[in-house]
Amino acid sequence: MAAESAAFTPLTLPVLPLDDEVVLPGMVVPLDLSDAEVRAAVEAAQAAARSEPGKPRVLLVPRIDGTHAATGVLGTVEQVGRLADGDPGALIRGRGRVRIGAGTTGPGAALWVEGTRVDETVPDPLPGQVAELVKEYKALATAWLRKRGAWQVVDRVQAIDDVSALADNSGYSPFLTTEQKVELLETTDPVARLKLATQQLRDHLAEQDVAETIAKDVQEGVDKQQREFLLRRQLEAVRKELREINGEQDGEESDDYRARVEAADLPEKVREAALKEVDKLERSSDQSPEGSWIRTWLDTVLEMPWSERTEDAYDIQGAQAVLDAEHAGLEDVKERITEYLAVRKRRVDRGLGVVGGRRGGAVLALVGPPGVGKTSLGESVAHAMGRKFVRVALGGVRDEAEIRGHRRTYVGALPGRIVRAIKEAGSMNPVVLLDEIDKVGSDFRGDPAAALLEVLDPAQNHTFRDHYLEVELDLSDVVFLATANVLEAIPEALLDRMELVRLDGYTEDEKVVIARDHLLPRQLERAGLDADEVTVDEGALRKLAGEYTREAGVRTLERSIARLLRKVAAQHELGERELPFTVTEGDLRALIGRPHHVPESAQDPAERRTAVPGVATGLAVTGAGGDVLYVEASLADPETGAAGLTLTGQLGDVMKESAQIALSFLRSHGAELELPVGDLKDRGVHIHFPAGAVPKDGPSAGVTMTTALASLLSGRLVRTDVAMTGEVSLTGRVLPIGGVKQKLLAAHRAGVTTVIIPKRNEPDLDDVPAEVLDKLDVHAVTDVRQVLELALAPATNGAEREVPVAA
Repeated sequence: MAAESAAFTPLTLPVLPLDDEVVLPGMVVPLDLSDAEVRAAVEAAQAAARSEPGKPRVLLVPRIDGTHAATGVLGTVEQVGRLADGDPGALIRGRGRVRIGAGTTGPGAALWVEGTRVDETVPDPLPGQVAELVKEYKALATAWLRKRGAWQVVDRVQAIDDVSALADNSGYSPFLTTEQKVELLETTDPVARLKLATQQLRDHLAEQDVAETIAKDVQEGVDKQQREFLLRRQLEAVRKELREINGEQDGEESDDYRARVEAADLPEKVREAALKEVDKLERSSDQSPEGSWIRTWLDTVLEMPWSERTEDAYDIQGAQAVLDAEHAGLEDVKERITEYLAVRKRRVDRGLGVVGGRRGGAVLALVGPPGVGKTSLGESVAHAMGRKFVRVALGGVRDEAEIRGHRRTYVGALPGRIVRAIKEAGSMNPVVLLDEIDKVGSDFRGDPAAALLEVLDPAQNHTFRDHYLEVELDLSDVVFLATANVLEAIPEALLDRMELVRLDGYTEDEKVVIARDHLLPRQLERAGLDADEVTVDEGALRKLAGEYTREAGVRTLERSIARLLRKVAAQHELGERELPFTVTEGDLRALIGRPHHVPESAQDPAERRTAVPGVATGLAVTGAGGDVLYVEASLADPETGAAGLTLTGQLGDVMKESAQIALSFLRSHGAELELPVGDLKDRGVHIHFPAGAVPKDGPSAGVTMTTALASLLSGRLVRTDVAMTGEVSLTGRVLPIGGVKQKLLAAHRAGVTTVIIPKRNEPDLDDVPAEVLDKLDVHAVTDVRQVLELALAPATNGAEREVPVAA
């Protein structure tokens, strides 16, 4: 114990600074004596050793950024001589940790300090936890040393049993930073130091595993690229040999893009852009992703029909015959196409095919309810003009890139739908149908409707640029037909670039013709029947169109015909009916059930909606075309005290204001009209529009609400055969409204015979088919008093009926 105590007495030692290096106890390191501070420390130690027994001793202190550590290592100078490179050097062994104290004086030029040895004893035997730690460190160190091939060092590490010496042995690890080694030096507890060394070694092995995995993946990728490069070169050599064997009959045109571009009939600017891309392709390597982008772009450009155009059929009478044969009615569209062809013919005859870089294309917007033939009309127009036809569905499109294309740098980039349509058509002047343009949406990806502005603008679509192609594309010779159900859903700027053509629905006579000439033959084929096996007479078709369906188009009518034919086919297969068979009007109920839409005029007088005062028939326009709209009014019991106006039926603000105007007019002019307006002051008024789940808005129900309230107050019924439309003012004037044609067609379908419209809407009657006007008694009025005279029936026996009271 005495010797042990003497070992830990205060020491006075010369300082040997180590710049950015750390020596731990047990380590043997060579030091270069050419450094002045190192040489001074060694010489001072040698001078002191002459008067003391033992080897010269120095204090090895790490110096980081000019600052000395608080703990150093006692080192003994084992040998002084020459290093491998011939410079003077000293071999120094680390003996133990020394906590540095105050500076002092000593011989030589070195810095002397006082220090105290640090106690690093560990209990013997080792606790179980420390023994496990020793075992883990040796296993980790052995794994690391084996990876480096240092098999001799493995045995040396395995032979170390002292915890402190084992921990300090990690000072030889080259992967430890100076800061990590200083942390090991300043950790005086041997167990804690071993834990730290174990964690550092474990972290390094984990990093090494990740690095090895990455290096392996990179090497595999490089090997794969090298193998692919070699195989491609071999493939090129094989192709070259095959071309030589074939005498170069096929040539290299399939692979040589330059030859293909030079051989193609491209516009000058497109040719220049394509050749630039070919130059890039030739400079790029086979492994470059840019090469595949360029090849795809060149393929797209070469597949475009830059110089392909179809010759228009300038047989105007023949085109009109084609349109009449394929579509009944729709006179406005047919006239517009005929006019277009006539003008094109005259332009060509006078050499005006291209003026100012623009050709004579057309942009038409076909707006109308579903089922009137807007989409199928596009194909008929192309047939009549002798052009290619292509359809572009826009319903639900929300990405602007769908119209203008993606940038080429994006993965999976494609040209826009317009360019793809031209490519699909195979000509630069097709008929392009933009279907459901009112269903185009917009979100964070852009507004496709805004992207369509350039496409549909005749003043600028001759230089249309797709984001993918990035070359000018001439669309000025394309006939664009855009279809929509709701005019208000088309953006105003887009609508301004199109010529509007309205398709307001078919008359009953037109439906019968369409069913006979188009729907019935198609459904006979689908049902597996021949025309001589089943026939449907005109009376049955008329009843199907008038009472089994009530629509502006013919889709439901076609479904009814299909159902009828399926029933006949099934009965024949079951042996219940012999063929041939003629379906008459009387057979319909037995085959497909009772009619769904019986006109009010055909119902029992007691069951009609207008059988009580306060109910009037109005006319409205919806997304499905025109329709009849009933207005019901009632007065609340005066005892309830519920004064004021109540409106129901999911009405818009404009319709609510129309109800207020109607009520105000009757309050101010009731005495003049001989109506008991006193009831309007004390009793609540309730106006209801049936079909409450359907939103309704607009001013055209003003006269209908006024008539319903007047009928309610006077007790006089509204005539069953009368329907009306028009906006009413506070002075009783009847103001013009829109959709007259659709409303009169709806009145005709509903069995109404008398229609009241505003006087200023008389010019709109020119658009109504003559066969409809012949069956309607249309009254054009300027004042609501005229409406009441026409619509209200005379009071029965001169006495007023009982006024309905709201529950």
